[in-house]
Parts: sequence; C-alpha cells; structure tokens
Amino acid sequence: MRTQWIQERQNDPIKTQLHYAKRGIITEEMRYIANIEHIDPELVRKEVAKGRLIIPANINHTNLVPMGIGVALRTKINSNIGSSQICNSAQEEVEKLKVSIKYGADTVMDLSTGGDLDKIRTAIIEASSVPIGTVPMYQILHDVQNDVLKLDIPTMLATLEKQARQGVSYFTIHCGFLLAHMPAVSKRKMGVVSRGGSLMASYMLHYHRENPFYEAFDEILKICQKYDVSLSLGDSLRPGCLADASDEAQFAELKVLGELAKRAYEADVQVMIEGPGHVPLNQIERNVKLQKEYCNEAPFYVLGPLVTDIAAGYDHIASAIGACVAAWKGVAMLCYVTPKEHLGLPNAKDVREGILAYKIAAHAADIARGRIKARERDDAMSDARYAFNWNKQFELALDPDRAREYHDEALPQEVFKEAEFCSMCGPKFCSYKITQDIFKQYGDKVKELEQA
Repeated sequence: MRTQWIQERQNDPIKTQLHYAKRGIITEEMRYIANIEHIDPELVRKEVAKGRLIIPANINHTNLVPMGIGVALRTKINSNIGSSQICNSAQEEVEKLKVSIKYGADTVMDLSTGGDLDKIRTAIIEASSVPIGTVPMYQILHDVQNDVLKLDIPTMLATLEKQARQGVSYFTIHCGFLLAHMPAVSKRKMGVVSRGGSLMASYMLHYHRENPFYEAFDEILKICQKYDVSLSLGDSLRPGCLADASDEAQFAELKVLGELAKRAYEADVQVMIEGPGHVPLNQIERNVKLQKEYCNEAPFYVLGPLVTDIAAGYDHIASAIGACVAAWKGVAMLCYVTPKEHLGLPNAKDVREGILAYKIAAHAADIARGRIKARERDDAMSDARYAFNWNKQFELALDPDRAREYHDEALPQEVFKEAEFCSMCGPKFCSYKITQDIFKQYGDKVKELEQA
C-alpha cells in the first residue's frame, strides 16, 4: 500500500515520519495507524512530533503495513529471529517470521549471525508485512571475518547503508557504552551480557579509544534521514542478572542514550530506547520513570524484564511477568523472550510460545492502562463462554489453534461444539449451566428480592 505514498516523497531530502510531523503534515502512515488504533490522526502526528511515538517504516519496505510504537497506542511486541553459525537456513528464518506474524508480533528483529546474512535478511524483508529491525554490528563483525579489531568506521557505515537500502526499518546501535563506563562494569557480577556491547568493550579496551558508533553518530543519522530508518539505541550495559540491576553502569549508559536521543530528534530521526533484561519486580517502575526522565519520553523498548534468574526453560513466563508490569507503567514495546532464552537458538515452536506469553502481557497492560477498546475482546469472550459458543471462544482466543486443540483432546466430535459443558465439569457440574437454570426456574423470586 505504500508504493504510491513513497513515490510522492522521493524528492524530499529528509523522508522521516518525524520530519513531516514536525512540519504539521499528517502522513498516510499516520492516518492508517490512527484508524486501526481508534484515535485522532492529529494526535498521532503530535505524538510523533514530540518524539513520544515512532513509526518504523523504511521507504524501501513498501509491502510493510504501518504500525506505531508509543504510549498513546496499544503496547507492541517484538519477536527476535535469526540464524546462528550452527543453524543458518533462510527458509527456516522465513518460517519463524511467518509464525511470528501469525501469532501477533508487531515487529520482528533479524539477529542472524551465520550463513549468507544478506540473503537471509532480503528473504525476511520480502516476506514481511511488519517492520524488520537488525543489529548491524552482527553483519559488520561477519564482514571483518569475526575479528572486531579489524572494525573501522567506513566499513561500519557501509553496512548500515546497505541494510537501509534493503529495507530495514530500525537499527539497534550500541552507541551509549563509553570507555569511561568500564570501571563500573568491572564491579558487576556478570559484566557485559549484550553481544553488541561485549564487542564494543573488546574494541575500546584494545585500542583505548571511544566507541565507534558514538564517534560516527552524526553520519549514522544522515543514513537514517535518507531511508527513514528509526534508531533503537541499544542498552549494551543492560543487567544480565538481578544482582546487577539498576546499578551505576546501567544508568550511566542510559544518560548517554538520552543525550544521543536528543541529537537524533534534532536531526529529524525517529528514536526509541532499549531497556534492561533482568530486574526485580519492585525496581521496574523506577527504571521506567528514569528512562522517561533521562530520554525525554522517547518510546521505551524493553527485553522482558526477567524478574528471576532461575526460570531456565520457562524464561518466557518469568519475563512476561516483568513485561506486563513494565507496559502497565509506560513501556511502549516489549521484546519477547522464548523458553530457550539462555539455553539455545529458538525454533518456530519456541517463537510461538514466546509471542503468546508476550501478547498476554501486553494485552493485560493495555487493559490496566485503559487503552481504547482494549477490553472489548474480553467481554465478547465472556459472552461466548456463558452462551457455550465454543467456536466463538476459539475465534476470540489469542491462540485459536491452541484453544481448539485443548478442547478437542477430550471432546473432538463436532456435536460437542454445541454442548453446554466441557470435559472439566461435564454435563451436571457446569456452574454456567446451573446458574442459567437457577434464573430460569427462580427468576420471579430474584425480581422479588431486587424490589425488596
């Protein structure tokens, strides 16, 4: 749908949604988002112009369906996919993408580190109706034969430009981790747990010079202006365990990210801020408040956070608990965690489990925040349950396939789709049915009690 929209902007030197919003222009993407979010297009424009809402929509990803990330909208979730040096099939990554979109991911990040990275990324973008994000550092490292010490700024910028041309809608850039932060990192239990952050640490300490992403930030902004690539300022020093949460290193980097976010905003480049990975439940609200304070309310995009370190195999649940609280308190997008977190590369089944855990967290938070029409589906589900409308219940479920599968394990015949009971209570002990019979039989007495 965006082909014609983009053609009309081809002569504009800066093509970002923020550029248009600051000048009072409501783009077609803004109108589309306003319609699906049930809000005024002018509100979308104002939120984009303030930097509190971003619309990741690279001009070269024309089959993308517009979506927005910001506290004025419903909470979004991101799905991470990507190859490794051990498993690197483009077909498998496209399958993960399709599963992600089917079950409700709003954006997808390609974190591939193995195989033909350009081929994999191109296949993902061509197959995707949602914005695709990347961590360009992974390809940069791949292109210098996995030797971070060969990294230089021209190579780095060339990779960013190539990915922008391919249609990547947002980059995670590890630009806020500075050489001066290393003493604080050395005091941690787990040091640097971000892959991009650890690579920057290797580079900075070897050459004893500043982070090249920080040094080249203005050049990065020029690339983003040309293709409307949003920046997701990465938290290299996110805590990787509860013991390191909310420490000196984490917040020192967050302040730098806030300064860089301001520079991006002034250059008309859309920006969001990435947030911590492992945070105790009682510290989540403080983390959200400090991010808003340091980063001028730029959308906050968090990984989890995980509220315990001992849920290996179930980290999608441990992190969804933290994600729900974070979204309730004002986080705009949640990065999902799968059951394989800390254990291995997720497959399509793990992707499904991670997305559904996060759809539940995001939806619960939207209800708590009073998002427009957030509870309509829940109320419709209640009506369907009370009416024993099983097919409607399946349709309204966040995962219709799983709901139908569990129902049909015990009662697979189609006749039971009309039954006024399930296999839990059976025909004689269903509370819904008993309640309905009570009101049918004693309706007059209930009216008498009401009048009395």
